[in-house]
Amino acid sequence: MPPAEGFEMPASEGNKIMHVSLPIGGDTMLMGCDSSEAFGQKHINGTNFSVYLTAESKEDADRLFSGLSAGGTVTMPMENTFWGSYFGMFSDKFGIQWMVGFDECEEN
Repeated sequence: MPPAEGFEMPASEGNKIMHVSLPIGGDTMLMGCDSSEAFGQKHINGTNFSVYLTAESKEDADRLFSGLSAGGTVTMPMENTFWGSYFGMFSDKFGIQWMVGFDECEEN
């Protein structure tokens, strides 16, 4: 992860996986990453996963993010990322962790 203003990734996080994806069907992708205490994600068995939704547009991503995060805790608001996605993360009101993303190259 490149440096960001006001945040430096601790060396202890250097060997963790930020993003991995495995296609398991025509339109289905299994995605994963390590939990990172640098982002407030303390590892707790049973909550050490996130559900990832791929949106069809930025507007769709905002709609999904807004609706599902209501009453929850936003970890990363929807924003353009260094890897080229429009992306955000949150825990919903039930404690389930979510990621929402949109990639311009996937727009229909």
